Amino acid sequence: MLDNKGFDLWADGYDKAVGISEEANTYPFAGYKEVLGGIFQEILSTKGAKVLDIGFGTGTLTTKLYENGCEVYGQDFSSRMIELAKAKMPNAKLYQGDFTKGLVPELNTCKFDYIIGTYSMHHLSDAQKKIFFRDLLNQLNEGGKLIIGDVAFNTRDELEKCKSESGDDWDDDEIYFVIDELRNEFPNLSFEQKSYCSGIISIQKL
Repeated sequence: MLDNKGFDLWADGYDKAVGISEEANTYPFAGYKEVLGGIFQEILSTKGAKVLDIGFGTGTLTTKLYENGCEVYGQDFSSRMIELAKAKMPNAKLYQGDFTKGLVPELNTCKFDYIIGTYSMHHLSDAQKKIFFRDLLNQLNEGGKLIIGDVAFNTRDELEKCKSESGDDWDDDEIYFVIDELRNEFPNLSFEQKSYCSGIISIQKL
């Protein structure tokens, strides 16, 4: 279960914690820069794209999109994360809300060119992911794309191997993506692997 206080306390050290894991090429943030970089390049192919970032944290990716002319919207659970991100993106439309319960009302009436989530959607159960993704696809403009960067594995066997090798570092509270299983629900899903435990999931609105 998401805990607002826990996220607030983690906010100021979040980027440093990610960097340590990413530089060491260890679970869970191995490939982090490649994941964010891939999403960044994809979105910049659409000039002035309207982007919704779900669970944007301190705004690492959305700040770069904002600085490059994107119209940025966001929803995050932590008031402290929003405070840090708002300082970087004063004109972005950022809202506080628990996305495990859906989008806040202010975002429900909007349409977007891209909806993204980086290292946030693993807080949803597999069943919740499928429902939420279908809802998000409905909020995309025609030809829009849902892009998720996260801890992800092609098969359940790959996930179990990483879990075994990670030992006590493995977080049993987080529900990571298994592409083979998710593709059963979204046949047009594509997956670009960026490390042994991460990648970019893309689902285009048809």
